[in-house]
Amino acid sequence: MTQRTELARQMLRFTPKPGIHATPIERLTLIRSDQPTDDLPSIYEASVCLIAQGTKTVSLGGTSLIYDASSYLVVSVDLPLVGRILQASAQDPYLCCKIDINPVVLTELVMHERHPAATGSAPVFAVHPADEQLSDAACRLVSLLGQPEHADVLAPLIEKEILYRLLQGPHGPALRRIAQGDSHVGRVGRAAAFIRENYRKPIRVDDVAAAAGMSPSSLHEHFKAITTLTPLEFQKRLRLEAARALMLSTDANAADAAFAVGYQSPSQFSREYRRAFNASPRLDADRLKASGYAGT
Repeated sequence: MTQRTELARQMLRFTPKPGIHATPIERLTLIRSDQPTDDLPSIYEASVCLIAQGTKTVSLGGTSLIYDASSYLVVSVDLPLVGRILQASAQDPYLCCKIDINPVVLTELVMHERHPAATGSAPVFAVHPADEQLSDAACRLVSLLGQPEHADVLAPLIEKEILYRLLQGPHGPALRRIAQGDSHVGRVGRAAAFIRENYRKPIRVDDVAAAAGMSPSSLHEHFKAITTLTPLEFQKRLRLEAARALMLSTDANAADAAFAVGYQSPSQFSREYRRAFNASPRLDADRLKASGYAGT
């Protein structure tokens, strides 16, 4: 049995139905879809995504990547990607394991590297050939969902192993640039984290720039170059996605969802939601529920 086959078996235990499944392990999310999807825009957190079954494409600007069980996706800074599940069925569902990158642990690993590798240049999101050791670690992490008495101790150790293996792989240079926060990518990562923590509040660009250690003009230039969005557009997208998740999980109406994520005007919320997702809030939520939404 290959590691990806075992990962699929483990994931099926903990995803009884389609959807995005948060887990008791803080940075671990499981995603299942029983059918292909349309394009679904979403802010992807810095993470590694391993598909156990199925095929997906992700796009940013003019760059599109396809990955499946023979590869894995690494996103090294929060990015507004557009994802589409290409291959999935009820018999062989799309199964994806997403592990968010812990920046504190990543920085600690980079600081203690005995023979630091050159940071070099690397894209902020990329697909790489499957790594059996990485798949094995992910499989062990998912299996801890069935061993909650051990998860608090073992999950952080396995997450650290996963980050170590990513650093030793082809995406290591991009991750080192994030950990070494004086790079433009590292500073944009800090700005994105600040916006994510405060997205419900009114945000001033000067405050985001200060959090990132950049001038406002430099922040605007590099943030847009890396994420394709301005900082305020990034905040808007986070608000819209949080409202979408609220409507899906609680049946909140559009006005309640708008106020919950920081909008003062439900009509403005509905206009911006339609522009982002090509449907009104209610129609979009109904469509996603019917499809067994699997956004990541």
